[in-house]
Formats: sequence, structure tokens, C-alpha cells
Amino acid sequence: MKKLMNDPRAVTEQAVAGFVRAHGARLRRVGTGYGVARVDPLLPGTVAVIGGGGSGHEPLHVGFVGGGALAGAVPGEIFSAPTPESILEVVQATHTGAGVLFVVGNYSGDRFNFELAAERCAELGIPARLVVVSDDVGLGSLIPADRRRGIAGMLVALKILGAAAERGDDLETLVAIGDRLNAGLASMGVGLRAGTSPLADVASFDLGEDEMEVGIGIHGELGRDRVPRGRADEIAELLLTEILGELRATPVDTLLVFVNGMGGTPPGELALFFDSVARDLEGRGFAVGRALVGAYVTALDMQGVSVSIARLDPELLSLWDAPLDTPVLRAP
Repeated sequence: MKKLMNDPRAVTEQAVAGFVRAHGARLRRVGTGYGVARVDPLLPGTVAVIGGGGSGHEPLHVGFVGGGALAGAVPGEIFSAPTPESILEVVQATHTGAGVLFVVGNYSGDRFNFELAAERCAELGIPARLVVVSDDVGLGSLIPADRRRGIAGMLVALKILGAAAERGDDLETLVAIGDRLNAGLASMGVGLRAGTSPLADVASFDLGEDEMEVGIGIHGELGRDRVPRGRADEIAELLLTEILGELRATPVDTLLVFVNGMGGTPPGELALFFDSVARDLEGRGFAVGRALVGAYVTALDMQGVSVSIARLDPELLSLWDAPLDTPVLRAP
């Protein structure tokens, strides 16, 4: 697989450096690792919301550092958790004394390192808590609910929690909001072609031209089924049946619908697929309350798509609609 790079071992360093150079009015490098923080400091008394995890999912997390979202981001190497030391460097660069909230996906390495960083924060007198996102329902009953992975729903969580922090919510309130959001958030994806790591030069798995992998993760993991490749309408029906069944959503719910590209799917195809999703939902009696379409939580250059749906109560809806100013997303 052809890639635009220099030294494969320096891909993360150069990618972070380039992103910060391109958005220097908003972002600054922090510490000796790959940490990034806002240029404009948080207001005194504001909880610092920090996201992090392995690289390879760009623009998550670095692209969502800014007003109404993250105070800082801590990427690791490709598909590897950041070190506790790197996490602490971002904490020291962003916290105001009101505490730190880490927003992470449900992966053992990420949880372990961020929990260790939270313990070190406590030793320094900095309150720190985690919100662990576990929105992936793609593996169904193959794994227990507490082992579900965090995938595209991480973007929804960091947006809502960043907005809540910016309005002045304290740390415990933020944790409660995150847990409530996670309980009403479900995602599932399909892969049409596997991604290729810069360090491996081979696809993470093989798929025939007429096959698709159902229930894929964002680290090149296989899903639960390999089936004949379907049309966009058929894929939408498959994913929505699983997601809505898991959420037990009703037509009176306000739904945020997020169609996410996995890195190798063109924007036009994502728009086409969102049309399939919206028509399917309408046929079931649901309305799209809020929508987001784009490649925001990727898996290197994987070709594929995921759908995330969140049930938004009035408070969560207000937080989703709150102003946002990041390199990748801005609203209004």
C-alpha cells in the first residue's frame, strides 16, 4: 500500500507536528511526547477535559482540541495507548485547579494508563476522573457489555462533555453526564477493505471484493461476521436494526445520527449512505434530530463506515448544540 510518509517510525511525530503547524492559532505542543493543548487557556475554575488514545484515528483526538471541546489531547503511537508521563504533561499544561476529566475508549491499555495518570494526579492534589466510552455493539453477545469497545461515539462524548465543562459544570457532574450519555449511545460499523499500518505494509485482514466485515473495530480488528457485500440501503438496514434494538429507542426520542467514515471512504459515499440511513429511520417512524457526517474517527485508511446513534434528553441536546470552535468542527 502506497503511503505519503518519510520514516514509518516517525509517522505519529510528523503528523502531530504538521497538524499543530497548520492550526498554530489554536494548538500548541506540550511536553516531550505527542501532547497537544489549546493556545487559549481555560477560564479559572473550569474542569480540563482531555481525550487520548492511540494514533491512527485522526482527526480524533487532536482535531477536537478547542473551545467547547477538549482542553488537550494525548495521542500514543499508532493503535497504542499514550504513556502516563505524556498524559501528565498535558494535565499540567491545561488544568486550572478544578480537576481533570479523561475521556477514553474502553480498551485495556488506555484505561490502565489513564487510571495510572489519575492516581498520579491525586498525589499532586489534582482531582481526576475517567469517562469510559463503550458504544460499540458490533460484537453483540460475543462479549459482555462491560467489554464493549469505544469507537465513533467517543467524538459525541468529548463534544458534549467539553460543552458541559465550558458552561462551568464541576467534575462529578461531568462524570454523571458522561455515564448518562454512554448508556444511550450505540455504534456499529462495517469494513469493505482493511486498513494498512505504516509499520506493516500489509492489510490487517483480507477481504474479497464481494465481501464485507460486519462489526469491525477501529484498530484493524475483525468483526463478528463476514457476509456478501450489500448495497448502501441493505447495510443501513443491518446496522440500524442492531443499534435501535440495543438502544430500545422510541419514535419520541430525539436522536443524534452520526455517520462516520473509517478513513478510506470518499465524502460523497458517506453522504449517499447517510441518505440511506435517514430514509430507513423515517420508514421506522423515527426522525433525525441532529446529524453529523464525515470521517472523524478513522482506522487508518480502512474503507468502511459506522453509524452512531445517541438518545439526547433536553440537557444533552442543549450541550450538543452549544458553540464549538476546533480545527475540525465549528458551530454555529
